[in-house]
Amino acid sequence: MPKQIGAASSASIERFFQFAILGLVASGYLAIAGSGYVDWPTVILAGIGLIWRAAIISGARRLQLPEIAITSATIAYMVFAPIDYLFLEQTWIAATIHVVFFVAGIKTLTARTARDYLFVAAVAFIELLAAAIFSSSGTFFLCLAAYLLCAVAARSTSELRRLSQDRFVIARTEQAKNDRGHPVSRVAVASAVMTLGILALTAGLFLILPRTANAALHFLASSRYHLTGFTSDVTLGETGKLQQDSRVVMHVRPLAVEGYSRASDLPLNLKWRGLALERFDGRRWSTDPGSFRPMPANGGLVRVAEDWQRRRRGKRILYRVEIQNIDADALFVAGAPEFVNVGQALLSRSTTGAFRFRFAPVDTLHYEVYSFLGPDVGPVEPHRARLTSAERQADLAVPRLDPRIPELARRITSGAATDLERARLVEKYLRKIDYSLDLPADLPGNEPRDPVASFLFDWKKGYCEYFASSMAVMLRDLGIPARLVTGFQSGIQNPYSGSVVIRASDAHTWVEAFLPDAGWTVFDPTPPAASAAQQTLWTKLSLFLDAADTFWRDWVLRYDLGQQLTLASRVEAEARRIRRSGISNRTEWMAQNLAALGRWLSSAAVPIAIYVTALLLGWVAWRGTRGYAVKSRAMRGRTAPPEATLFYERMLHAMKQRGYQKPGFFTPQEFASSIPQPAGDDVERFTASYYAVRFGGDGAAARDMSAALEKLSAK
Repeated sequence: MPKQIGAASSASIERFFQFAILGLVASGYLAIAGSGYVDWPTVILAGIGLIWRAAIISGARRLQLPEIAITSATIAYMVFAPIDYLFLEQTWIAATIHVVFFVAGIKTLTARTARDYLFVAAVAFIELLAAAIFSSSGTFFLCLAAYLLCAVAARSTSELRRLSQDRFVIARTEQAKNDRGHPVSRVAVASAVMTLGILALTAGLFLILPRTANAALHFLASSRYHLTGFTSDVTLGETGKLQQDSRVVMHVRPLAVEGYSRASDLPLNLKWRGLALERFDGRRWSTDPGSFRPMPANGGLVRVAEDWQRRRRGKRILYRVEIQNIDADALFVAGAPEFVNVGQALLSRSTTGAFRFRFAPVDTLHYEVYSFLGPDVGPVEPHRARLTSAERQADLAVPRLDPRIPELARRITSGAATDLERARLVEKYLRKIDYSLDLPADLPGNEPRDPVASFLFDWKKGYCEYFASSMAVMLRDLGIPARLVTGFQSGIQNPYSGSVVIRASDAHTWVEAFLPDAGWTVFDPTPPAASAAQQTLWTKLSLFLDAADTFWRDWVLRYDLGQQLTLASRVEAEARRIRRSGISNRTEWMAQNLAALGRWLSSAAVPIAIYVTALLLGWVAWRGTRGYAVKSRAMRGRTAPPEATLFYERMLHAMKQRGYQKPGFFTPQEFASSIPQPAGDDVERFTASYYAVRFGGDGAAARDMSAALEKLSAK
């Protein structure tokens, strides 16, 4: 006779379905949280909501929120939303994301009906779509794959869920169940296989049909954030905040080098020059935005060096720069640039030798530079041989100074005969002052009236912009034209991608002084920081993830017709070369590629091992936590009837280890009667408790069932 589906299977299907829906929301949440566009309070609160829901699905029914709490939270957010838009975020996109996160959290915590689950899945899709606009990280692909897996699992399980809620279905025999496995397990495996097939199919279509909507979507919002210190004015104290930020802001990839055997031989202490600031009011450095003039370009290529500069002998480098996460339009260059390729963008140059985009792209900035590094990577940058009277006056102007500053400058440089000697003496003196990011001026209400004087005579410690400002002011007082320069210094070589990774913490400020017969010369009065970079395990893992992000940006986000043709031509050329080669050459080609693969695997062994270990530990922790929760409920007499099946499966496993395996056509009672003594009594006692819990709903009998199971497992 037709029977109702087993309560155990029905409960497992329902739990699996709810976890699949939760996975949809978690995938969208992680995707948009990984973009860096959402503030940390929102990320933390949304994460707590997801963990809360996971606990409810796992069986913590006491955590379910009452209707009054949900209604109160909704009313409170309706009041907060206009305040968030008008006064806190002040942008409709950020405020809308907050609304989406709130709605997702509320519906995830309260979803009960099929309509609720459909609404939650739609909100999760909106989160994923927002992440596609804002995110440029390769982690988006992982979130997309997880979303696709959960979507397939949720759709498949919803059919089983609908069938399990029907009044009558044909019952499967115990033997069929043993032969085919649990339906939830089969759905999980089928979902994984279908997801892999979909990803493989779409990857092939993606290579054939490159994405064209990325540029249009990114006009909705810029993925870059405002990085202070690289606009037309800088207030003392801003660079110190940058140096505590570890976000990656720039990648530099050497394309061709002259004077070096390989790109990895390039020194990592190069200065990446941004803006040069000549105006100082005692607290703030600035430049005239009107000093930038458009530069003629030939197909995006701009010549920025004179003929005599291009004839200099020395080392040169061609490099590609990718600037991300900076809401600024300045170009950062190393050495003395001779050519700049900005593609379709328009370039401007100031009288101080700084470059900026006239109309900055809303997304990542890209450009290529061919620079002169000199006979040695030294400090000399001869932009011009002389200054006009107006320029000289601007570069000598000083605000009203503390009288101790000019006195200190003259005392330091007493006995120097040339401007170069005076500049070196000031630089040497300042390098003896301690470098520190912890200053009293960084506390609200402690801003000094004269930051330079406070740095030199009161704090006697500081960071780069205080050192550079002090040197520039003292040189100007000595009659030497000087200006402040903002940019980056150092970086770390990524062995996986071949790029130099520069973070916000590498932001730096230094001085350029105009010297007779030398032009503008670089001086760096800041002493080196005490902390030295070490290749820790975390550093290697972060570099591996950065290389994955670089691959994602190069071959997914910016995959266009040009890259499609380049890839096709490479594949065709390689295939033609293999066809023309003999057997020995093919063997050599395979050996070379296998060796390259081996080198890559050896370099990536640590990150892969960490990832696999984390997965295994997570699986073990999940199994242990789940087993402990079930056992804990059993000891309290609160075991649900479907959970009795878990105890019975463990009992069968314990008996199988003793050599007794239950035939598929045996009922539980028949199997217990077939076990010889003395274990037979324990199995019969366990079976009686199992019947009481499983079919009688007697939760108190779970204590006896758990005790009998422990006794059988211990023998």
